[in-house]
Amino acid sequence: MSEEGQHFLNRELGWLKFNHRVLFQAKDHRLPLLERIKFLNIFNTNFDEFFMKRVGGLQRQYFVQVPTSSIDGLNPEDQLRLIRKNVLILNDEMSDLLQRDLLPQLKMHNIHLLHWHSLSENEQRWAHHFFRDKIFPVLTPMAVDLGHPFPLISNLSMSLAVSLQNPGDEDLLFARIKIPDIFPVWLRIPNTPPGEEKFISCSELIQQHLSELFPRMTIKNVMAFRVTRNLDIDAAEDEEGAEDLLELIEEEVRQRRFAEVVRLEYGPDADPWLLQFLTDELELGPEDVYVYPLPLEYKNLNEVSGLNIASLKFKPWNPITLPVLADESVNIFNIIKANDILVHHPYDSFTTSVERFIQTAAQDPQVLAIKMTLYRTSEQSPIVHSLIRAAESGKQVVCIVELKARMDEERNIYWAHAMERAGIHVVYGILGLKTHAKIALVVRHEKDEYRSYVHIGTGNYHPQTAKVYTDMGLLTSRNELTNEVVELFHYLTGRSLKTDYQHLLIAPVNLKQSLLSLIAKEAENAQQGLPSGMIIKVNNLEDRTLIEALYRASQLGVKIQLIVRGFSCLRPQVKDLSENISLISIIGPFLEHSRIYYFRNGQNNEIEGRFFIGSADWMNRNLLGRLEVVCPVEDRLGKEKIWETLQLMLKDQRLAWDMGAEGNYIQRKPQNVEEEIGSQDILGEKARFRSQIFKTTDTGPGAKT
Repeated sequence: MSEEGQHFLNRELGWLKFNHRVLFQAKDHRLPLLERIKFLNIFNTNFDEFFMKRVGGLQRQYFVQVPTSSIDGLNPEDQLRLIRKNVLILNDEMSDLLQRDLLPQLKMHNIHLLHWHSLSENEQRWAHHFFRDKIFPVLTPMAVDLGHPFPLISNLSMSLAVSLQNPGDEDLLFARIKIPDIFPVWLRIPNTPPGEEKFISCSELIQQHLSELFPRMTIKNVMAFRVTRNLDIDAAEDEEGAEDLLELIEEEVRQRRFAEVVRLEYGPDADPWLLQFLTDELELGPEDVYVYPLPLEYKNLNEVSGLNIASLKFKPWNPITLPVLADESVNIFNIIKANDILVHHPYDSFTTSVERFIQTAAQDPQVLAIKMTLYRTSEQSPIVHSLIRAAESGKQVVCIVELKARMDEERNIYWAHAMERAGIHVVYGILGLKTHAKIALVVRHEKDEYRSYVHIGTGNYHPQTAKVYTDMGLLTSRNELTNEVVELFHYLTGRSLKTDYQHLLIAPVNLKQSLLSLIAKEAENAQQGLPSGMIIKVNNLEDRTLIEALYRASQLGVKIQLIVRGFSCLRPQVKDLSENISLISIIGPFLEHSRIYYFRNGQNNEIEGRFFIGSADWMNRNLLGRLEVVCPVEDRLGKEKIWETLQLMLKDQRLAWDMGAEGNYIQRKPQNVEEEIGSQDILGEKARFRSQIFKTTDTGPGAKT
């Protein structure tokens, strides 16, 4: 590694350390048991996405010998080797946690994950009938021989590999059984005693009935396995138009069923012949094969974590309606016209703020047009249904749908077709750029003028994730912002070439250069003895140019506080490089997703500094390869709300991890009972307190809130 490369940390290893912090939540005895199980599920799901998205890309670079290296100078081969080493360690750690801690704890609370031989006679009878009546008809055993080629193994599906012999024949035969994903991984056994829960895995139930699938055959061995395929399909985008782009993404989704395998997983004590057969057919090397220390069904315990046992779960959080929005009889556009509204989900309700904004626009006869971006949304999205109703009522509705929202392409394609059928103008983004911005524009006819209202957020228009992701959004009718959002939609739909945005920071137009200028200004202020400082909250920090700018500002005396949930390629606290930079990661019940940038800007009063919220992490892809929008927050109440949030996070002694110069993290330890409450709990209590205070005061339309 070069001396310059030593200034940076590896992205992939940083992500693995993030997932280790997730695994720690499953270890933390301060959390309710079923919440610990939920974090274990998240840990395993994270790994699936990591292999699909990152390992697949590195393998492609390695096999085609692309002359690339990471920010810290490692080539793809080095990174793949280090990834495997760390994954094996984490898998062992996870297995040990399950066997020594979580499974015994579940048993203590009368939650039992049983094997066939542990079932009572009545339970075995139920299981047999369940298999015969429901599972058996949908199974499709696939033999492999001269007349039957090796079957397609779909991504992340669980399968059984079976070795068989014909009567009187010593030759081994191979068959594969896909475990249908229409059934839960763990089947809940009915009619258990009160206060007791029992499960058996679907995989084991099928294994116990193999003789019914292969009558008169001799079953020699069986092995559960699953494959992970590369989602990093390298499809070249066609320049002929948006309709071709839709066809391209639909074809890409189809191709993923056949994408190269990047990982084969199997459980303990696997049969050597079956394992060799699979690796040969899948064309995998030893470095692609991972033995899972436990049976594979333990990778997915969603049925267990989803049990409705209040004593073993977090107390449910019910988002609070902002006091200013409490009176549903007041038109939301009049409220926004009076003052900007900053919402902080999930503490502030998404339903009574953002959804209300779009739903009201769809129903309001004075609204002429609605335009918005759609990156990810839910299966039954209320917002999309509102857009459809608006179009059907004659309003002009435009929706920028990002077809390449990875893992959500099929859902977005479905909604795109549904909206087009309703008469919505659907635009599939800009070729070469993912539309990652979270913006909505409403144009309303008021008296003798047309007035625009916008929402600019840090998170997706997704009502489910809005309950568990922390995100901020600004509802405003400020002309300086709404006019630029109008121009931005012209860029998205009509290819406007406007670049001179004065208020919005837009990638790839002016965001990166604006951030560099803001950082340079803090360095200049520090040199001149003026107040300086930065607080940057993002999901990931990777862009080399911005990191180098932060290093320079640190060396000139600027205090920089970073809140980075995931990975960071910046090294904090390095002598003569980043001594003035501190970095923490917040891991808690809610996933920290908001992006917030604060710059002191020479102001004596911190609140007079510059505040920004938006969709962009500080990664090269966000700054140059995506359409991102970041907006300033000018309203005093909004600034105070953001400042309070940032300060609570920086002082958090319960959920915060401090990052050291080598990229390792140390979790903060509360010194007393008062510090045992994390920033997320405090923010929830503050939201609830504001609501209660509002209820005891004047709640009329003209009341101060």
